[in-house]
Amino acid sequence: MKWKWTLAVFGLGTLLIGGCSPPLIGQADNVKVVVEGGGKFPSSLAGRWKAQQHGWELEIEPDGRISSAILGLGRVRVAPGTTTTMPTKSGNQAVFTPGQWTVHYVPSTRELTVSVTMDHVRVEMAGNILEGSSTDTFVGPIASTNRTWQAQWTTFTRYVAHTPDNASVNLSTDPTYGETKSLTFEKATHPKQ
Repeated sequence: MKWKWTLAVFGLGTLLIGGCSPPLIGQADNVKVVVEGGGKFPSSLAGRWKAQQHGWELEIEPDGRISSAILGLGRVRVAPGTTTTMPTKSGNQAVFTPGQWTVHYVPSTRELTVSVTMDHVRVEMAGNILEGSSTDTFVGPIASTNRTWQAQWTTFTRYVAHTPDNASVNLSTDPTYGETKSLTFEKATHPKQ
């Protein structure tokens, strides 16, 4: 039964109707940027980084802040400090509330770490409700061309699915180890869509 819910969660991208988030308000306080050694974040890494799989995109600003992300869950664009509410194709709602996001860069190894926390996710779909929170961490070196980022993606989910008959299914990953996959990001050469 758990695998059926997992398939349903990853199928959310087909259930959500595209929409816009409200303007970015107070986002600077919701993204922490750390550069090892106290230097500046390299502006050459600014741009839209798109994963080759799983739908993730990160929009990195010249100062290292993330101004928006497209989540793998539902392919929804969210912005730090802003709750995104979207209608689903079934006429219900999906709500995504970000938490603290972190960017950490080590110049000597060119290693970039990005952590995206979602404090609350609630998606109503066909009588079922998926609810919980997550933290997705991407760690790996940026290629010398500044065009490719080979990252290890570790996701820590705390999701519960509720069915119309009041049954609950825990879809959480291991709280200590999460679930890890390799993920390659490429820097887009055209503006975000």
